Amino acid sequence: MPLRLFLSSGDLMADRRFEFARDLQLKGDLPAAADLLEQAIELAPNFTSAWFTLGEIRQQLGERDKAIAAFREARRSDPEDQHGAGLHLMRLGDTQLSEMPKAYVQALFDQYAPRFEHALINDLGYRAPSLIFKAVLAARVAAKKPAFFKRAIDLGCGTGLAASAFVKQVDHFIGIDLSPGMIKEAQATGLYAELEVADMIEGLRDKADASANLVVAADAFVYLSDLAPVLSEARRVLAPGGTLAFTLETHDGSGVMLGDGLRYAHSAEYVRGAIAKAGLKLLTLEPASPRNENNEPVRGLVVVAEKT
Repeated sequence: MPLRLFLSSGDLMADRRFEFARDLQLKGDLPAAADLLEQAIELAPNFTSAWFTLGEIRQQLGERDKAIAAFREARRSDPEDQHGAGLHLMRLGDTQLSEMPKAYVQALFDQYAPRFEHALINDLGYRAPSLIFKAVLAARVAAKKPAFFKRAIDLGCGTGLAASAFVKQVDHFIGIDLSPGMIKEAQATGLYAELEVADMIEGLRDKADASANLVVAADAFVYLSDLAPVLSEARRVLAPGGTLAFTLETHDGSGVMLGDGLRYAHSAEYVRGAIAKAGLKLLTLEPASPRNENNEPVRGLVVVAEKT
């Protein structure tokens, strides 16, 4: 995964105490690490990285109330919430499920971009693009339609792995990603006719009605809690007969939950309902693992829908 986000306090002594605390945290001496972080915070009360790390340590120590207090301070000191303290507050049951901060997602993937493909493919066995590609081909064959698309949109395009999978099937590929670092990597592939820095919903809103024949999102909707807005925009942008295909992480319960990996998991029932409400025709909804985590396949779904 990416290098850990660090936002300097602007105080050299506070930053040094933070560095020592992180070393102790990694070595497992959590009480000593917490003590050093509190010292750093005394020197720099708005030290977001120290507050966030203190929250993590309090959580590791089983001190829920203290963890919540620290994560709240991390979010207060950085309202954009680049560390994602709000996600931890959701996991701790302090706040209701809501969308991820855009600044958190952008910071996460800007750091991840230079080693994204290596980490996903070699470390996590990433297979979402190939799952989507096979599902789309199977759906088109079953419908006796050609699997060639004039214009396609790759949501959360990352470094271009989905475009690589569909390169022989698409004439004109548009890539959309919130991370400038990812867009830079995607640009280097030469696979896209157009690339833009935007979140998925904003990127779709800029597109004309019925202007795409294919919309794909490989492992990207796991960063959205509510799928209704993106599905609605995808339907509008798709031409009649156009295809939407994506992967998700899933769980046995109902609705949507935030998993241990700080990605949303959507139940199959929720996905069926969201597809129907968006006015799309569901063609495929099958169990499929998009990646590994802790050397175990992550439970997921591959979904293909059509604008009729």
